Amino acid sequence: MKRQPWLAIFVLFLALGTAVPGAISEDQTQYWVKVEAKDAFARSLIADTGASIESVFEDYVLAFASKETLRDLESGHKVVSAIPALRAFDFPQADQAFHNYFELEDKLFNLASQYPAISKLEPMGQTTEGRAIWKMRISGDMQTASERPGIFFVGGHHAREHLSVELPLMLIEHLLKSYTAGDARIKALVDSRDIHIAPALNADGLEFDIATGKYQYWRKNRRDNRDRTYGVDLNRNYGFQWGTGGSSKRTNDETYMGPNAFSEPETQAVKKFIEAQPNINVVLSYHTFSELILYPWGHKRGSMDSVDQRVHETMAGQMAKWNGYKPQSSADLYIASGDLTDWTYGAHKIVSFTFELDPKGGFSRDGFYPGAAVIPAVFQKNLEPALYLIEYSDDPRRVLKSSVYEL
Repeated sequence: MKRQPWLAIFVLFLALGTAVPGAISEDQTQYWVKVEAKDAFARSLIADTGASIESVFEDYVLAFASKETLRDLESGHKVVSAIPALRAFDFPQADQAFHNYFELEDKLFNLASQYPAISKLEPMGQTTEGRAIWKMRISGDMQTASERPGIFFVGGHHAREHLSVELPLMLIEHLLKSYTAGDARIKALVDSRDIHIAPALNADGLEFDIATGKYQYWRKNRRDNRDRTYGVDLNRNYGFQWGTGGSSKRTNDETYMGPNAFSEPETQAVKKFIEAQPNINVVLSYHTFSELILYPWGHKRGSMDSVDQRVHETMAGQMAKWNGYKPQSSADLYIASGDLTDWTYGAHKIVSFTFELDPKGGFSRDGFYPGAAVIPAVFQKNLEPALYLIEYSDDPRRVLKSSVYEL
């Protein structure tokens, strides 16, 4: 398939001095805040202010907050410290292994052209700024793929979480190359499953975060809110119990939920895809950071259906043995409504997980931008969990009867 020279065009575009639209102004400065919080209830109150909690410790949290949210936190919580997070960090040379959108697109097209018998590159939809949201479909026979059990992997909900894009991209390459090399396990999985992998849902935000060559710490998409602010938190925009806690109505906040559920083309694309693929039985959403395996509910504390609760707990516990992450329900951290996995499970009863990838902790730059050197190790520790989910995507509930994996 012939590709247009998008990367060359983009480089020329930048060389002509075109400014990045909607660059963050001084009044949109975000702050890294350390706030005292001794339990899930206290953390949920912090989340309700519109701050995005990024790391949880025994008696405090680290979070991002706008200037307005910081004032709210200071009026109702013990803020230990607050540091402006918008720093002009040059993109490190060592981080060139990460893929920008154009490199990601080229990589996906090249893989699809190299392995046409078992892969198909499909656009799920378009972003706010018109970029294609690419999804790779992998199966042994594309003509009958929809008749097989399905699984959906998605990365890049949040712009600054670049590691969450690299892992699903590497998973695509691993499956295709291993199948072709004759790996018996991979061949059996691919031949019997319908695997969908979308590495970069929030392509606009991902590009904005690095477009100037300096980190912007951007989280949301690039919706123009028409009030001199930009962005909706895509992982607060899904429709199940949307806006019921742990998200914000203020447009400048990190966890702005949007004007209504599924208001964004990115979340609409996921909705359309899931509703058109009734064979999808498992969903995994990649995020960073904190080394956690999360499962519903996020919008409330409490259990799912008793059987499904055991399924999620059992699978999360098994995966934790491989990647070393901590398994727990999302609400055990803090209440957060409108996220992907609450919707996929709540609306469709799909077994759903979120991986908060490495590192375990980090302040400011170290958490979101740990450097490209970590990519191979983080992929390897999360490969077996991904293959495990593919294996059980025929019927995740059979994990309760299985003796293959023991807790």
